[in-house]
Amino acid sequence: MRYSFLTLARAALRGHRDWQPAWRDAEPRPSYDIVVVGGGGHGLATAYYLAKKHGLRNVAVLEKGWIGSGNAGRNTTIIRSNYLLPGNEPFYEWSMKLWEGLEQELNYNAMVSQRGVLNVFHSDAQRDAFARRGNAMRLAGADAELIDTDAVRRILPFADFDNARFPIKGGLLQRRGGTARHDAVVWGYARGASDLGVDIVQNCEVTGFLREGDRVIAVETTRGTIHAGKVGLAVAGSSSRVAKLLGLRLPIESHLIQAFVSEAVKPLIPCVVTFGAGHFYISQSDKGGLVFGGDIDGYNSYAQRGNLPVVEDVCEGGMALMPIIGRVRILRNWAGLLDMSMDGSPIIDRTPLDGLYLNSGWCYGGFKATPASGWCFAHLLARDEHHEVASDYRLDRFETGHLIDEKGQGAQPNLH
Repeated sequence: MRYSFLTLARAALRGHRDWQPAWRDAEPRPSYDIVVVGGGGHGLATAYYLAKKHGLRNVAVLEKGWIGSGNAGRNTTIIRSNYLLPGNEPFYEWSMKLWEGLEQELNYNAMVSQRGVLNVFHSDAQRDAFARRGNAMRLAGADAELIDTDAVRRILPFADFDNARFPIKGGLLQRRGGTARHDAVVWGYARGASDLGVDIVQNCEVTGFLREGDRVIAVETTRGTIHAGKVGLAVAGSSSRVAKLLGLRLPIESHLIQAFVSEAVKPLIPCVVTFGAGHFYISQSDKGGLVFGGDIDGYNSYAQRGNLPVVEDVCEGGMALMPIIGRVRILRNWAGLLDMSMDGSPIIDRTPLDGLYLNSGWCYGGFKATPASGWCFAHLLARDEHHEVASDYRLDRFETGHLIDEKGQGAQPNLH
């Protein structure tokens, strides 16, 4: 069924009795050409592009819960391509271009809203760093504008410009950035992949793997053994646990990142805003709630909950940037599970085991990378070669020293 105004009108006239499920809840078959472990945005996008761009339809996506039950539904929905280094910026700009055509591609309303992303700065040194980042973005084909205090004031008249400790001196603006509805992105890719013949198998947890020597030949699950020509892991913060089933130790750590949503208020924040003097970012949802977050909880954990010191730090950042939100009530908070790599950049590569491929280490960039991650991982699985925009995301860069370190923090994941 193709969604359109006419489809909606016909369904309304028939009492909305003819709607079909968006995707098939498939039973697992004994074998597939490719099995993608992980039914989040990255895994589903991979399966979709395997079918759509490479013509590989004998594909299964295995999800231990239900579609979108993991990190896909636990993020702050921001999309952007404002990166600095040549190993990252072309990849995220390609993702931004895919976002811009995603709803037409999938025939699904993913609520992509290019409302802009504004990073404010508070010192001359930050201005120079943002100018460098903006120049790198423009060299890679992305849009970037360095704006002064007056321009920021026109966008955010309620911000605290006169705070002596954190005076707002300007900002780096990417107008093409913005937000998308995380659940809708997952549902859209699931629907698109299912329509192309991909089996989406829910409530199917991976419990082990079968090997012949150094080759992975099958996945053991709670719903039986499934043989595969190739296996792709796209399980985000659970990557270390799944890889451990094969005796692999990955160069990542799992950390929590909390997010919050407030009660609904009148339109207040027209774009995504980040605080330059602390780790705080905020946008406003279509329902009026303020959606915001901050830095990761500093300890390693697999729990999807956070702790109070980070809550306090995030709220302090928000109050320093815009005291106007001080009386707004927080309705709920949650935590996503991040797979923090040693240099703060992702991994899309083969593993030392034949037939096993890895998509991991997304740190803070997982949601915004969804389309390009799926595109490039599908390219690797289908052709056994790296896509040009993801060619630096190699697993062995930690051995060779070719790191992609945006923040210059070295090999300490919690600092990225």
